[in-house]
Amino acid sequence: MKLFLTTVLAGFCLTGGAVAAPSVERGEYLVQGPAGCGNCHTPFGPQGLDQSRDLAGRLVEENPAFKAISANITPEGRVADWSDAELAKAIREGLRPDGSLIGPPMPFAMYRGLGDDDLMSIVMYLRTVPAVENDPGQSVYNIELPPAYGPEVNSVQAPEPGPTAEYGAYLANAVAHCLECHTPMGPTGPMIDTDLGRGGFEFHGPWGTSVSANLTNGPDGLAGYSDDEIRAMISQGKKPDGSDMLPPMPYGYFARMTPDDLTAVVAYLRTLPPLPDAK
Repeated sequence: MKLFLTTVLAGFCLTGGAVAAPSVERGEYLVQGPAGCGNCHTPFGPQGLDQSRDLAGRLVEENPAFKAISANITPEGRVADWSDAELAKAIREGLRPDGSLIGPPMPFAMYRGLGDDDLMSIVMYLRTVPAVENDPGQSVYNIELPPAYGPEVNSVQAPEPGPTAEYGAYLANAVAHCLECHTPMGPTGPMIDTDLGRGGFEFHGPWGTSVSANLTNGPDGLAGYSDDEIRAMISQGKKPDGSDMLPPMPYGYFARMTPDDLTAVVAYLRTLPPLPDAK
């Protein structure tokens, strides 16, 4: 995994104004909205995500490198015995209280940029969700994980919320980890430094195989779409021709984003230098 975003995130996650103080309401918006935690942590049912078992963990991805199982993060899961600080560290840095590392596909290259107040809001909300009995099992990794994904993160201040490219960068990276999925993977994780937003990463699930799209502002990416069309693709999963887009994009979660947050994400995507599609 990439140890940390370099110039893309470092410039904005340590500067700018703070968001409102931590709250359960803010945590609910993030978890059930732009962060879309249930997209990986909620088991599937016959009709898709089983909301009666929201956040109870499931098999996320199985390939030769690993069998990744997301944890039950309801109060019935093992996180119930963790302190708030321990849970926050696990979310942002991937380190469990026992010192073991949470492996991919948790997007720690992005989550290391989560602002302190947003991180604690997420923890506060997770303590309030309905407890669900479910043991999804343990992940198995056939690859060597690093000791950590980077140095300890002491504090991160998020940018001032608003319909700006700066705040959109925070949402699209640290919160929603869009650029984690929409950047090709190299031997150590997403190729942030050279291929940011280029797309081409394959996802396998009940829907078959989907490939992440190019999000850069070029002819192979979003240059030919209007801002309204991009907002509709993000929040509704609909292309301009009316056809449906494939999972695992968490459209149901992104549909809950505020208009200003959607505008901010689009404004940020417009700043991504054009790159051709990944081959």
